[in-house]
Formats: sequence, C-alpha cells, structure tokens
Amino acid sequence: MATSRIDLTNQFLIAMPGMADDTFAGTVVYLCEHTEKGALGLVINKPIDIKLRNLFEKVELSLDRKDLAEQPVYFGGPVQTERGFVLHERLGEESPYTSTLAIPGGLEMTTSKDVLEAMSNGAGPRRVLVTLGYSGWGAGQLEEEIGRNGWLNVRLGKARCVVTVAPALADFAGATHVAFAGRASSPPAPGVGVGAGAVCESPPEE
Repeated sequence: MATSRIDLTNQFLIAMPGMADDTFAGTVVYLCEHTEKGALGLVINKPIDIKLRNLFEKVELSLDRKDLAEQPVYFGGPVQTERGFVLHERLGEESPYTSTLAIPGGLEMTTSKDVLEAMSNGAGPRRVLVTLGYSGWGAGQLEEEIGRNGWLNVRLGKARCVVTVAPALADFAGATHVAFAGRASSPPAPGVGVGAGAVCESPPEE
C-alpha cells in the first residue's frame, strides 16, 4: 500500500540534535515549497554581518525607510549565496513583481530586483525578511532527513508572523535542541509545546 506524501509547505523546520549537517545545526528553516520533486526553504534565524541598507548600496539603491534600514540580512542557506531572496506578505491577488513564488498560507518569496526598487521608492511590502542564499532538497531528501530525526516540523498558525519573529527564533531553536537532546520520547505533535504558540502568534494589526 502506497504511503501518502507529506507536504510541509508553510511550516518551520527546526534542526534537532540528530542533524548531521553542520551547516544547518541550530537553524530554523521556513519551507516555501515542498513537492514530490523536492523542497525549497529559507533559514530565518541566522543573521549575517550585513544590514539591509548595505545590501541596497551594493545594488546601487537607497533605502530611506528607517523601519528597514538597520534590519539584518540572513543566511538563507548554502545554495546561491550571492543571490537575494525576499520573503514578504502578499500584496494582492497577483504579484506586482517579475519573479515571485506564492506560498499557500499568505506569504510570497520574490527574487527579482523590482521588489528592492519598490522598497527603495518607499513602496513595496511593509514586512520583509531578506536572505542571501536558500536551502534546497532533492526528491525524497528532506523526508529522509526527517526520518533520521534531523528535523522537527512545526505548523504555522499565521503565515504573516514569520517575517516579524525571526530574531526570537534563535532562542526557540536552542531551547528545542536542549529539550530533546538525549531524550528517548518522541517530540510533541507539530505546533504543540516548546514555545510553538509564541512563534506562531499573529502580530497585532497596526
């Protein structure tokens, strides 16, 4: 009897003590896409020594929005680390940008420069998380890593929260790692315990 395929799109992956790849030790990954062909996600709790204003300067754009200028850029994963990935809230039924992946649940990921140009002009998405690089898995690879206890998946309560809580996720990932280190019992069901409610809480409307 064939087993049904799991779809972890719009979920967090939290690296567990069984994670064999040092690149992902202690990370939290937001999965943007998960199909039978593989998976694509962004590490969202590993800031690098670049601010958004610095990134904009590198592509010859200004960033005068004070709410974004000092926001860190994140290490999104080991693939295409020279390329930027902008995770942001959905702006409408159709994206105004050239290259955007709509993520079921309410977020979008844009890789084209026009989103940066919009932000430079004072428009564009209100909440963003920008990474350099992404994390990718081939067909069946992520499922195999989960089966080896490399990852704990946590469902998202409100998709929009992922672009506002990244700075707190490093502590969340560390607490989860400690909680399960050396324990024989199974992890809790996705979205239950280890602070998952705090991570997935929707921010108040402004």
